[in-house]
Amino acid sequence: MLMINLILILLIGGVVAIFSERLGADVPRKVALAVVIIDLIYLLIVLSTMPQLEALQAPVPSDPETWLMHYSAEWIPVFGIKIELALDGLSILMVLLTLILGAVAVSASWTDIKVRQGFFEANLLWTLAGVLGVFMALDLFLFFLFWEVMLIPMYFMIAIWGHENRGYAAMKFFIFTQASGLLMLVSILALVVIHYGNTGIWTFSYFDLLGAQIAAQTGFWLMLGFFVAFVVKLPGFPFHTWLPDAHTQAPTAGSVILAGILLKTGAYGLIRFAVPLFPQASMEFAPVALWLGAAGVIYGAVLAFGQTDFKRLVAYSSVSHMGFVLLGVYAWNILALQGAVMQMVAHGFSTAALFMIAGSLQERLHTRDMREMGGLWQNMPRMGAVAMFFIVASLGLPGLGNFVAEFLVLLGLFQVDRLLAVIAALGLITGAAYSLLLMQRSFQGEPDKTRQLVDFGTREMLTMTVMMIALIVLGTYPQPILDISRPVVESLISFSRIVTGGSL
Repeated sequence: MLMINLILILLIGGVVAIFSERLGADVPRKVALAVVIIDLIYLLIVLSTMPQLEALQAPVPSDPETWLMHYSAEWIPVFGIKIELALDGLSILMVLLTLILGAVAVSASWTDIKVRQGFFEANLLWTLAGVLGVFMALDLFLFFLFWEVMLIPMYFMIAIWGHENRGYAAMKFFIFTQASGLLMLVSILALVVIHYGNTGIWTFSYFDLLGAQIAAQTGFWLMLGFFVAFVVKLPGFPFHTWLPDAHTQAPTAGSVILAGILLKTGAYGLIRFAVPLFPQASMEFAPVALWLGAAGVIYGAVLAFGQTDFKRLVAYSSVSHMGFVLLGVYAWNILALQGAVMQMVAHGFSTAALFMIAGSLQERLHTRDMREMGGLWQNMPRMGAVAMFFIVASLGLPGLGNFVAEFLVLLGLFQVDRLLAVIAALGLITGAAYSLLLMQRSFQGEPDKTRQLVDFGTREMLTMTVMMIALIVLGTYPQPILDISRPVVESLISFSRIVTGGSL
């Protein structure tokens, strides 16, 4: 019941947050923070009592009994639809990241949200609940339900509490993700019908659909439906155009959730569903996906270099960094996949922190334009030092988590395509250029002595310290993350090789 409880706590917490506004304007955010922390502590307590975590074994993707945790209950039996949830090492990492960054998002909304605080915090908690469902659901109908449900509260967060062009950004975000999600729904239904034609059994279970007998051309088109849905959310080039607008116009907490958590659902979907369900088609499509990943790395970095809006620069940097995830997934070897998983975690912390800094600057300066900044380190030394840390983390400084992630991806990619590895490595150079430009324009230079600016306080420093420690640990001692993800990665690679006769 752990998995259901994790979702229910957030859903019920959202309802409590709405009604708690009657007790005071600051009560909803305290309720939201308490709910997320309770959810996180509950998860950690249960995980600490699981002996399986001490010696993780590679789960067999098609056998739920080999997973760390599995729950299944009938829902719509006439169509074989179940409430089916499961956890393995990859899912656990994503759930932990979601809850930690959920608490960060609540902290980011502490002074940023001025109206309807209760409804805002409720939407934040409901978004987290939907994301947890995506990371745990293994009935494809239930997975699609959570995939769509998590979009609705995020739409409200952008449309109601966003900035000047929030309506346009919210609609663009919803249309892109909704349209691509419908492609995935069509692929899911077609896959289920094909499986029914082969076996006479209606089922949406991931475990049953793995290894389904599908004609090569049909499998390729079904794989594309999943691929487009996940790459739009990643976002990967050329499906990324919704991201800069959504990030720029979203409130700070919305940007934190978008960059830190929602983008990872696309990467998770590629690793969990797109490749394992269609290994042969994925192998044939891999060269195209790898070139799209490399293009995203360079394209996102070049566009980031040309931005003057702080949040827009960080948004384009996400396109570049998530290109490494696409490269890692379709290189499909242990090093590259572990690098992709590490990038999902490290990018979540570093980019969430940069968006929180951007939100803090906008709250103090009432602008995101870096041309109107400069010299802020002298006015706000704590914020300047913190910004410097996360900027060098984002550009891939050795000793921090982002470096380990990108190095592993490039190492794995080099074994598959040396030219692409060299091209992708150029993204590290352009990444250093736009990252240092961001620091130079915002925090260096001559300060405006007429400004009376408030530096980071205790709440903000505590939030930043959590993410700083996480990146330092990931960079200096990544072994625990690698140990948790390796059995899952190995099992997925082995399974895909068996299905394709060793050709993947």
